[in-house]
Amino acid sequence: MSLNVPTMAEMMAKGETADVLFWVGCAGSFDDRAKKITKALVKILNHCNVKFAVLGTEESCTGDPAKRAGNEFTFQMQAMMNIQVLNGYEVKKIVTACPHCFNTLKNEYPELGGSYEVVHHTQLIQDLINTGKLALEGSQTYKGKKITFHDPCYLGRANDVYEAPRALIEKLDAELVEMKRCKTKGLCCGAGGAQMFKEAEKGNKEINVERTEDALETHAGIIATGCPFCNTMMTDGVKNFNKEDEIKVLDVAELIANAAEL
Repeated sequence: MSLNVPTMAEMMAKGETADVLFWVGCAGSFDDRAKKITKALVKILNHCNVKFAVLGTEESCTGDPAKRAGNEFTFQMQAMMNIQVLNGYEVKKIVTACPHCFNTLKNEYPELGGSYEVVHHTQLIQDLINTGKLALEGSQTYKGKKITFHDPCYLGRANDVYEAPRALIEKLDAELVEMKRCKTKGLCCGAGGAQMFKEAEKGNKEINVERTEDALETHAGIIATGCPFCNTMMTDGVKNFNKEDEIKVLDVAELIANAAEL
């Protein structure tokens, strides 16, 4: 199935406008594993005839890693460039599969002149199901499977989005099993705050190993994530325990795309 991914520039050239801008993010653009999440979301958007577009080469990093690492100047330069592009296209609504981009665009761009309706991809997919544009009835793909959901920090505790990803997992006819530390008490995967891009400091245990232990305790066969960085950290954690053959780490969008057989 060929994916249809128009850019904002192409749409503008045709005199059309997109209802939603899909902010792909650095991970979704460049990381081979995260590209699969990007493709899963595009399949869902295509299947539901959502009029969306991407910025393509005009998209730059939101500046989140720079800001978290303490470089406010670089963050503001990145943000100002992006806001100029977004406002130039008169973007109103943005969807992204990365909670870091989600949080930055939603909460930190407004004071720099960029105000948009920003939704996480799990919220958009939930809306597509609720409005009848996406049907999962009768899907057997994950029926009865045990799935646990790892809350991304910037989706859960920073923005109070707990319900959408779980509602989607329940739509799969799967058994959602919670880790002992979940929702408001969730534990970070260890990648946030720009930690993804540096070596770990001295300690007894990596955070992602600790978090994977939480997941293993649930005896779930699938660890669902809603963030490309969490996906990497949990995948590495599963490999640390040599369990990659029995436990899969999948983004919620991948679960939905697989269940809908897209």
